[in-house]
Amino acid sequence: MAFYVYIPRCADGSYYTGHSDDLEARMQMHVTGAIRTCYTASRLPVSLVFQQAFATREEAVAAERQIKGWSRAKKEAMMKGDWGEVARLSRI
Repeated sequence: MAFYVYIPRCADGSYYTGHSDDLEARMQMHVTGAIRTCYTASRLPVSLVFQQAFATREEAVAAERQIKGWSRAKKEAMMKGDWGEVARLSRI
């Protein structure tokens, strides 16, 4: 079983970062606003812009926590696969 860190982009341009063991079902919840208390529910529509698979839930949760602490610029560099820029932004 794989575990995922994922990032949907919201209608207001903001990003949400989460983790799941069923990415398709979880994104369906975001897209429909099924969880009214979720950050994305009031920012519809949303679209998946990043996903990364991990072997364990612990790895996915650790990555989610790390990414949540990053700036918007650093998240966007990661989504583009620009690891040099991610490293540069880490030093700022």
